Amino acid sequence: MDAARRAQYLEALGLDVWVLRRPPAAVLPAPALAAPLPAGPAPEPLDAETAARWLALRAEVAACTKCPLHATRTQGVLGVGDPRAQWLIVGEAPGAEEDRQGEPFVGRAGQLLDAMLRAIGLARGQNVYIANVLKSRPPGNRDPKPEEVSACIPYLTRQIALIRPKLILAVGRIAAQNLLGSDAPLGRLRGRVHHYGELNTPLIVTYHPAYLLRAPGEKRKAWEDLKFARGVFRELTTAS
Repeated sequence: MDAARRAQYLEALGLDVWVLRRPPAAVLPAPALAAPLPAGPAPEPLDAETAARWLALRAEVAACTKCPLHATRTQGVLGVGDPRAQWLIVGEAPGAEEDRQGEPFVGRAGQLLDAMLRAIGLARGQNVYIANVLKSRPPGNRDPKPEEVSACIPYLTRQIALIRPKLILAVGRIAAQNLLGSDAPLGRLRGRVHHYGELNTPLIVTYHPAYLLRAPGEKRKAWEDLKFARGVFRELTTAS
């Protein structure tokens, strides 16, 4: 990745990029922060049974009436990306633009998420799958109610079982707390490796991009989380 594009992604994260006017004679090369992460061998096409399970899941979400949110949504938003992805990004719920387009993280928060992913060598749809805890938009983008989460999270559980990611990145308090079954504040959940489900999938917590747009001073902390997640992923792929 060229220096200009790398600087663009770091700027989107609110990170200052310092440039020497007259570099000294001997300067160590800057680390390639956005070098592509190892993706492993190219995945084979989905087998017929797995493809059928994805189609069934998408149809169930589209027709779901398990909670009152179905009456106010435009459409259910299952997720987007590589169904064999090693990275799974989990957010809270669709917003207005996501509800309109049927894809998670497509508004301003989605643009920031894309920049965050590119800053660590990832890209939407390339070894990355993006989903939310809720598949229907809560009115006014309010926090999900417990009964809504209870009705909807089985869909996410099935997605995780189909994808079998190497690492889950939970963005935001609501995603983190519901995946981990915890009421701890996000600040206490950051900075360490948690584990999810029967497969003990490593899970790392960071801020939601929508929060970072409201509190840009926290972007540097999010950058530390991303570098931490990238390091954990490298260890996982090296060990496997």
